[in-house]
Amino acid sequence: MSIHYPAFKAAACHVAPVFLDSARTIDKALSLIEEAAGNGASLIAFPESFVPAFPIWAALRAPILNHDFFSAMAREALRVDGPEIARVRAAARRHGVHVSLGFSEGTDASVGCMWNSNVLIGPDGSVLNLHRKLVPTFFEKLIWSNGDARGLRVTQTEIGRIGMLICGENTNPLSRFALMAEGEQVHISTYPPCWPTRPPTDAGAYDLRRAIEIRAGGHAFEAKVFNIVSSAFTDQSMKDAIARVDKSLVELIEGSAQSISMVIDPMGTVIGELTGSEGILYADIDTAASVEPKQFHDVVGYYNRFDIFDLRVDRSRREPARYAESSPETRGAEPGADGYGDPTVVSFRESAGAKS
Repeated sequence: MSIHYPAFKAAACHVAPVFLDSARTIDKALSLIEEAAGNGASLIAFPESFVPAFPIWAALRAPILNHDFFSAMAREALRVDGPEIARVRAAARRHGVHVSLGFSEGTDASVGCMWNSNVLIGPDGSVLNLHRKLVPTFFEKLIWSNGDARGLRVTQTEIGRIGMLICGENTNPLSRFALMAEGEQVHISTYPPCWPTRPPTDAGAYDLRRAIEIRAGGHAFEAKVFNIVSSAFTDQSMKDAIARVDKSLVELIEGSAQSISMVIDPMGTVIGELTGSEGILYADIDTAASVEPKQFHDVVGYYNRFDIFDLRVDRSRREPARYAESSPETRGAEPGADGYGDPTVVSFRESAGAKS
C-alpha cells in the first residue's frame, strides 16, 4: 500500500475580533471562511482566543481594576457544543473546509472558569479535536485555567495529520514532541495581537514577532512539518475599549511589538508572512516535502534514543468532581459514566474516535 501525501492550500487569518463581542466576531469568522474557501483554501486557521478577544487588559492594569473586563470575557465565553460553534461547524460543512478556531471556552460547572481553547472542525462539520492550553502564560493566569492533555493529539484528516498548539505552548519541547511522535505533518500555531511585558520604553521588552519566528521555525525544522501561524491583529475596537478606561494604556499597546502570521516549510523556510494589516495569508502545502529532510534529522525515528528517553502523556480529562448516584448496574448508561464526567466531551470522544 502506497503512502498518500496530501497537497492543499492553507489560509492563516491575520485578523482582529470584534472586541469582546462573540456574536459579531463569529459573523466576521463566517465571512472570512467564505472568502478563504472561495480562494481555494482547504484549511482555514484563526488566531488565539479570536472569540471573543485576547485579554490584553490583564497585562496593562492591576487585577483590582479589571473586574468589568473579566466579567465581559466570562459572559462572552463559548461552549464547544453551543450555538456559536455550531454556526462555524455549519460554515465548514457548507464550504467543505477544515477550520481551526481559537476561542475562550466556558463551562457549566462555573460562571468564572475559562480555558484558552482551540477547536479543529472537519469539512463535514464534525468536531475533530478540542485542545485547551495546558498552562496560561504570565498574566494570562488571571483569566484562564490550566487545560489538560485530552486535546494534545494529532488528528488524521484528508489533508494530512494535523496538530495544534496555542502561543507559548510552542515553547514547550515536550508538548511539541508529543505531537511529533504521533506523526504530525501540519502544525497550527496561534498567537495574540501583541503581548506586553514591559513599558515600550524599557529595555528588554518581549518581542512577540521575533518569538513567533523562532518558535515557528524551530518546530517546523525539528518536526519536519509545515507550520501555519495565525496571529491576531491589533485593531481600533481593541484600542477604543482600552481607551475608555485609560487612554494612556493605548500607548502601551501601540508601542509593543506586534504579531506576525506566517507559513514555514519542513526545512524551516518562510514561504509567506503577513503583518501590519488585516488579511488572509495563503500558502500551498505539499506534505511530501517532509520526506527528504527526515533523512537528516528524524527525532521520532532514527535520530533518537528511545532506550534513554521516555515520554508519557496523560490524556485523561480533569473534572472538578465525580458523582455516583446510581447502582453499578445502571451507571454505565449515564452520560459521563466512562469517567470523563462531561456529556459533551463523551460525544466528542466518540465522534472523533480519539484514544484515551
